[in-house]
Amino acid sequence: MTYVNANSLVDTAWVADHLNDPKVRILDASYHLAAAGRDAKAEYLAAHIPGALHFDIDTVCDPNPTPSPHMFPSAEDFAAAVGAMGISNDQRVIVYDAAGGLFSAPRVWWMFRVFGHENVAVMTGGFDAWQAEGRPVTADAPSFESANFSASMDATKLRAIDQIQANIESAEELVLDARAANRFDGSQPEARPGVEPGHIPGSSNLPYAEIVDAEAGAFRDADTLRAAFDRVGADGSRTVTTTCGSGVTACILGLGMHLIGRDNWALYDGSWTEWGGNEDTPKEKGSA
Repeated sequence: MTYVNANSLVDTAWVADHLNDPKVRILDASYHLAAAGRDAKAEYLAAHIPGALHFDIDTVCDPNPTPSPHMFPSAEDFAAAVGAMGISNDQRVIVYDAAGGLFSAPRVWWMFRVFGHENVAVMTGGFDAWQAEGRPVTADAPSFESANFSASMDATKLRAIDQIQANIESAEELVLDARAANRFDGSQPEARPGVEPGHIPGSSNLPYAEIVDAEAGAFRDADTLRAAFDRVGADGSRTVTTTCGSGVTACILGLGMHLIGRDNWALYDGSWTEWGGNEDTPKEKGSA
């Protein structure tokens, strides 16, 4: 089975063919967890796809660093930041990352869609595949004239902590956690200070690694995605709210659902960093 929404992905060959296309903007949205010991901005400045702009989710975000890092900015702040990069509403935005090919790029894909720009796609394989194929790289950072970008936030695509609390009682939505099983069940301590281990009561677990071909840095085929989501109850019968550590890998689950035509999902932006770091929220341990 082919993907229902295959246009949300492009391959490296497509990007190579559009390097000089003024209607395309390429974004290096690499982001690394602290434990990786990597500096995404420094790596971008050393080598990136020609013409790619650096998109930092820790910069294009809510200026308030609490309760969770890199939460969504306002529509006005997003429009200003993106417009300053030289991105307009009539351009196709292509996002990639350098963390195995599929890690933080889906987060930026979702940001654009939440703010009303649906002409956006993720490059499968990421920078790793681009380099492995011997395609050109550069250390020169491009500079484009500022553009007018209009943004309007679709609040139905995001969930806040009070909505998650209400859902514990109503169970109207399936809360789906993208973290590894040992973080979900609470057997693995959380790396962020002040964040308790465990998961949101009533939530289910689908580690994002289960729907990704790590070697290829790409999603698994549509049948595999469908089976994985069906197994945890994300079968399209009710809205899914995705969550993870800080709202990054949850978007991998979201993009995976989108690829098979299941668009009734939203992101809990604060994710476990907010929930697990709040002494007033209930936490569960053990498997779902």
